[in-house]
Amino acid sequence: MLPDREATTGIVLKVASVAVFVGMSTCIKAAGEGIPAGQIVFYRSLFAMVPILAYLAMRGQLRTAFQTSDPLSHILRGIVGVASMACGFYGLTKLPLPDAIALGYAMPLLAVVFAAVFLGEVVRVYRWTAVLVGLVGVVIISWPRLTLFDSGAGGTEQALGVVAVLVSASLGAVAMILVRRLIKSERTPTIVLYFSLSATVLALLSMPFGWAALDAGRAALLIGAGFFGGLGQILLTQCYRYADVSTIAPFEYTSIILGIAIGYVLFDDVPTLWMLVGTMIVVGAGIYIIWREHRLGLERRGARKLVTPQG
Repeated sequence: MLPDREATTGIVLKVASVAVFVGMSTCIKAAGEGIPAGQIVFYRSLFAMVPILAYLAMRGQLRTAFQTSDPLSHILRGIVGVASMACGFYGLTKLPLPDAIALGYAMPLLAVVFAAVFLGEVVRVYRWTAVLVGLVGVVIISWPRLTLFDSGAGGTEQALGVVAVLVSASLGAVAMILVRRLIKSERTPTIVLYFSLSATVLALLSMPFGWAALDAGRAALLIGAGFFGGLGQILLTQCYRYADVSTIAPFEYTSIILGIAIGYVLFDDVPTLWMLVGTMIVVGAGIYIIWREHRLGLERRGARKLVTPQG
């Protein structure tokens, strides 16, 4: 069992990473209206590499960070990840900040489904039930805005935003599966760097389709989003050095509290009853899955300790 001080450090780093990622989303929402998603992805990916490279240089890991034995898998993960980012950023510019954050919680639920389908992981009835309940929560959040498709341009944009965020969550879940495969042979810094690099290059391909002219303020916001993204990745990586996943993971949901506060103060976004109820259901399902995984992990470790050297 980890000492309390180390667990507290891990939790603080996790909450800090959540706050930084919400800051990234805030910068994108503030700057992103009318900016193509590919252009946002470019700034987010390029400037994320600055703090990541600086961090690796301080740790003496920069020289070996780009060494890989599976470049094609990195490229595939990059393509899926970029598509997920682009859809998510598009949705973020069309929806209230809290709604976009809450809908993003569908990603870990879908990852459970995809892990069972594509990786053959055993998912028992308790987790399947929690996933289904969580997806009901996602429907509750989505439904009022999906019904706006026929209500005019503003409503159609919000409905498209919901669809974009849900597609982003689905692609993000696929990316999580690809990362779980990569992590077996590749180091975390290598995965992070190759993703940022491939995302930057792929985003450049969208330039011929038209990028928006940016004034200094909007450019600064997008550059800030990139720095926040890189810093958040570092904090997220570091937090797992101090505490296990089951201790840290529930604090991911503090993002909705920050999202509601920032959305109200900066963007006049007032959360709806549908959004609050659906979010509570999704968060409850997510926390149950985390708790269940923690219990199963303890049972597996206990079973291994009971096995004698003779088997």
